[in-house]
Amino acid sequence: MKLQTILAAALATSVVAGPVVAQDRDGWPDNFTVGTASQGGTYFAYGSGWANFVAENLGVSGGAEITGGPVQNMALVHTGDLKFGLTTMGPARESRDGESPLAPGMKMDNVCAMFPMYETPFSITALSSSGIASISDIPDGATIGFGPAGSTSDTYFPRMMEALGVDFKRRNGSWSDLGGQLQDGLIDVVAFAAGIPIPAVSQLEVQTDVNIIGMNDEEAKKVIDNFPVSEFIIPASTYQSLEEPSRVVSMWNFAMVNCDMPESFVYEITKLTMENNDKMVSIHKAARHSIPENYTKNNVLPWHPGAARWFNENGYTIEASAIKQ
Repeated sequence: MKLQTILAAALATSVVAGPVVAQDRDGWPDNFTVGTASQGGTYFAYGSGWANFVAENLGVSGGAEITGGPVQNMALVHTGDLKFGLTTMGPARESRDGESPLAPGMKMDNVCAMFPMYETPFSITALSSSGIASISDIPDGATIGFGPAGSTSDTYFPRMMEALGVDFKRRNGSWSDLGGQLQDGLIDVVAFAAGIPIPAVSQLEVQTDVNIIGMNDEEAKKVIDNFPVSEFIIPASTYQSLEEPSRVVSMWNFAMVNCDMPESFVYEITKLTMENNDKMVSIHKAARHSIPENYTKNNVLPWHPGAARWFNENGYTIEASAIKQ
């Protein structure tokens, strides 16, 4: 009798479990794509690794798409052309306010926050042979690579350089392409905005001698006073070329999702990501900051109900007013 009771209970449990799983997956897509940025940058490495991690664990085919970065990702996720994307808070705010350079006047309000990623430092790299060891060393008329058109770097770094009195010519391209141009002497400086370590910088310093340039007190204060950034210290251990920590500025990144995606799907993705930081760090070291405690860094995007449910269940309070209705 005892064995029969156990078997009956197990059968009952399996019968109940079936419909629950089916119900939880109601409306889930057959596949998904996350908008990242150019190859050679942190977004692509982080995003493609994360998409594979989600796909393997949730049984939904997923992958990454090369894009122009945060500004374009906001537009693609808002329209539903992509269901997921990576963005920084500055471009996210401008896009929500209808000030995106890609679609002026369009308020991209169908984009929801999912989880914190990491801070994007704004740092400058030049060949050591150029003699450029500080921002003030950049000669008038220097050609500066600002990354893909519409990227976080391309949106903010030129304005920062102008505020600091740098006279320059602008060049766009993927991070890996600009790194190659720098090494070949075709441009003078690359102004990177990406999570550290940046693959293109790591590759550069293996092949040649580079200077990774920070900001002095006056430069940092001027930029922080005029842009949506905060002070950031790049640890000396990040790159072989750094002999001491480098002070720069940074902007937070968040993973985002089209607000119409099923709550249960977004909940499971958030749960998987936030509860397995060791796996995320194995994808990219910048993910050491992809932890629940950093959810407070989002003051721009409404939270997706599925993501908010996980945070609230785990003691990270998100008020109802901050959740997409």
